[in-house]
Amino acid sequence: MTLSRRDLGFGLAAIAGLSGMGAALPASAQTALSAEDRATLATAQTYLQTLTSAQGNFVETGAGGQRREGRFYLQRPGKMRFEYTNPAGLLVVSDGDNVKRYDPRLNVFRQVPLGLTPLSTFLARNVRLDQGVRIDRVTRMQSGAFAITARDQRNPNEGSVILAFSGTPLRLQEWTITDSQGGRTRTQLTTLTPASGLAASLFRLSDPTLRPRRN
Repeated sequence: MTLSRRDLGFGLAAIAGLSGMGAALPASAQTALSAEDRATLATAQTYLQTLTSAQGNFVETGAGGQRREGRFYLQRPGKMRFEYTNPAGLLVVSDGDNVKRYDPRLNVFRQVPLGLTPLSTFLARNVRLDQGVRIDRVTRMQSGAFAITARDQRNPNEGSVILAFSGTPLRLQEWTITDSQGGRTRTQLTTLTPASGLAASLFRLSDPTLRPRRN
């Protein structure tokens, strides 16, 4: 089975909702941004570029108020894992080529090529926030925290994402994705720490629904 954007509307995909679009932005798409806005975007882009290997915990609140939580792992380029503890066993894994999702409760496995998902640019070797997206708003707080609201430049009606960063020290705190129907999913990173030497097995997921054939 293939994995749709709606299947990825939680966890992993939300972090990349403002990226993964291949075409560069026309200059006119960003003309409303002030010099300060552009500087803030550059700060966020530099931070995300340096986030090459990390792990932490997350809490996710869905559009209907349902709560999910678990642990995530990141290894750029190309690899990420969301490991849910509630609901237990739910996995979303990017192995560098494909994004895969397995729900043990339903015994359903789905996948889609990484390049066809919003994850592709976020997990790319070079992260760009000035290409392929439309920045709707940059909001700054007195504390130094800021948020960036963006959407797919080619498909602006498919929804938007808000990435929220703390100020000092700079850290990605949460993201909120709004789909084309107005449903909102909020993912809070309760912890986020650099990680080295992550096991390669974290980013591998075979189809558990396949059973060996008997002769």
